[in-house]
Amino acid sequence: MPAENHSHDREPIATCHVPVMPNEIVHWLGEISPSVIVDGTYGGGGHSALLLKTLPTGQGHLVGLDRDPAVSERVESEQHDPRLHVFLGSYEKAPQALAALDLTVADGAVLDLGLSSDQLADPHRGFSFTRASANLDLRFDPESGQSAAQWLAWNKEAEIANAIYRYGEERYSRRIAREIVARRRREASVKTVEDLVEVCKRCVPRSKNHDIHPATRTFQALRIVVNDELGALERTLQSAPDWISGRGRLAIISFHSLEDRIVKNTFRDDPRWNVLTKKPLRPSEQEVEQNPRSRSAKLRVAERAVTSAT
Repeated sequence: MPAENHSHDREPIATCHVPVMPNEIVHWLGEISPSVIVDGTYGGGGHSALLLKTLPTGQGHLVGLDRDPAVSERVESEQHDPRLHVFLGSYEKAPQALAALDLTVADGAVLDLGLSSDQLADPHRGFSFTRASANLDLRFDPESGQSAAQWLAWNKEAEIANAIYRYGEERYSRRIAREIVARRRREASVKTVEDLVEVCKRCVPRSKNHDIHPATRTFQALRIVVNDELGALERTLQSAPDWISGRGRLAIISFHSLEDRIVKNTFRDDPRWNVLTKKPLRPSEQEVEQNPRSRSAKLRVAERAVTSAT
């Protein structure tokens, strides 16, 4: 488990991220009067700042995790409530983060699976279509694993097509994969945001209402692949009952159907969970108006079932 202190050379950038469904998160976790909370997707710290207020005055712990080194850079430069402890790492590492504080379980946990506005704003990461010259990276932690450009350079056409179809639900995945490989053969492989956007524009007919950029689904798919997002979610859902206390709660905000399906099915089928939200909660019209990126959010909450083994 990485230590809380993590030094980097770049100047930390102030957050511009707005937390999604903050009132709902505070309601569902604060209702149980928690003393230990895990914020597995710390990001800009918006949820954590609010959740700290649900802890006992001057007591308790809020354990934040994030895979993005830029988050730990910023946290190190700020003054924080001493109850807050932020670690560099995936939310999969929650048990190790708790253990580092001599804790074994949390009373509540939140995962906001959306892409941070800070990541979209970073000109070096390749998350935004508007940063055309940026390298096609798409990793939450640019210091580990393969970038999206590297992944596209080494995989076969069928594997690329299958990934784009499965994780992006893109109908034209085969056409896109064929063009990516053709460019590779011409020694003009996809390396930048502009390269991939160009491929998608050539291969995906523009929808009549122009509501979705032709590259949206492909970028989503590649981001999921290089970060193993669905794998991390599935593994965490399986392990979470081991580190969430009896009657503790897990709140998860998802932004596309693949994630939401995994959360819904696990909460429903795993007897260690009691579902508290029979249908996913959605952001209010007022929130969507103020924060358009929240419009596709779905929140599901489950309670850790109490058993004789708990």
